[in-house]
Amino acid sequence: MSASTALLTDRYELTMLDASLRDGTAHRRCVFELFGRRLSGGRRFGVVAGQGRLMSLLRDFRFGDDELRFLRDENIVSASTVAYLEGYRFGGSIEGYREGELYFPGSPLLTVEGSFADAVILETLALSVLNYDSAVATAAARMSVAAGERPLAEMGSRRAPEHGAVAAARAAYIAGFTATSNLEAGRTWGVPTMGTAAHAWTLLHDTEVDAFRAQVDAMGAGTTLLVDTYDIPEGVRRAVEIGGRELGGVRIDSGDLPLVAAAVRDQLDELGNTRTRVTVTSDLDEYAIAALAASPVDAYGVGTSLVTGSGYPTAGLVYKLVARENASGEWVSVAKKAQDKGSRGGRKTAYRRIDHGVATAEVVRVSDALRVEAGPAPDSDDRPLVVPFVTSGEFDAGHEGPAGVRAAREHHLAVRRELPVHALALSKSDPALPTIAATP
Repeated sequence: MSASTALLTDRYELTMLDASLRDGTAHRRCVFELFGRRLSGGRRFGVVAGQGRLMSLLRDFRFGDDELRFLRDENIVSASTVAYLEGYRFGGSIEGYREGELYFPGSPLLTVEGSFADAVILETLALSVLNYDSAVATAAARMSVAAGERPLAEMGSRRAPEHGAVAAARAAYIAGFTATSNLEAGRTWGVPTMGTAAHAWTLLHDTEVDAFRAQVDAMGAGTTLLVDTYDIPEGVRRAVEIGGRELGGVRIDSGDLPLVAAAVRDQLDELGNTRTRVTVTSDLDEYAIAALAASPVDAYGVGTSLVTGSGYPTAGLVYKLVARENASGEWVSVAKKAQDKGSRGGRKTAYRRIDHGVATAEVVRVSDALRVEAGPAPDSDDRPLVVPFVTSGEFDAGHEGPAGVRAAREHHLAVRRELPVHALALSKSDPALPTIAATP
């Protein structure tokens, strides 16, 4: 049995549940919405990531003996609420944007429908997953745009919490990276893994030649040798001497990368190793990758900047109640009215407006009813964005596991091609697409 995820939450989720069970509002039907009011960092688009991971975690959102004992011993909720939680299973429905989809301010990324008791206690976990994963995926997509056809490897495990590192590798792969150094991401999510040796390997041996020879003997001539432990030109010469014409690649992890990469490429070519690849790794972000576009670099490895969202480690998403039943059983829209933190009430669905294959707007339809009325999209060319994840407590497994990750990656790369050219610029700007509110 998997470990429970039920206490990966804030205390006030359960104290609200406790109070609502006391006053009888716990069973009112509600709709909660997860969305972003703005895009972090003046970015032109965001990338949704974490949906499949969240669904896997929600399957294990159960209060077992240990969790119930903690709640009882710490007097967090009443005895009657402990008894309620003993049988808790999410019985509502969840829909939202497909993983890998692009999003903009006001996009209804996740809609959770159920009783107040069902839905309110999912807030913290949903935000924890989607805020981090979407921040990493958005940064990864920008890096992927900057890299063009050159492959990107995720190498940030040592700069993130252990479970966050796995989530980051997963999100980066969805958003265009080709591999990760993290083995758990490979095992759990099917992300291709890569890696050869660090500077410690070279320093372990008496000479750089000994280190290179041992690595080639173990991994074959197609391996990538790290050539900047001592002297880069000498390291390149020794790498070619040991690996020969079949040497797969050399890696550079320091120095003025445009200048060093050019010098290394010239040296490899002069030595006859025209097919040996040049990989660079030193503290890269999307701007450094873009600056290397004209350099003879074959691949990139990115660590710290990626797993920290390239300066924006959260997507700034929120989870708000937007509709509920009142005391008479009537359905009403509700919304927070604060000037800088307001939201729009009502259940929503969304479409991407497409004109001759190019996205032009985000269309968000709002309804005061329990559901947005079924019917055609506002425009015949609009692409529906919302899909079901959970229906009356039944999970759609198609979004989970390695297969879900592959589908999310394919979807992301496809929808990114819909963006207008100006959306791919790295400079700060307004969102690339306007969000249009429409009523059915």
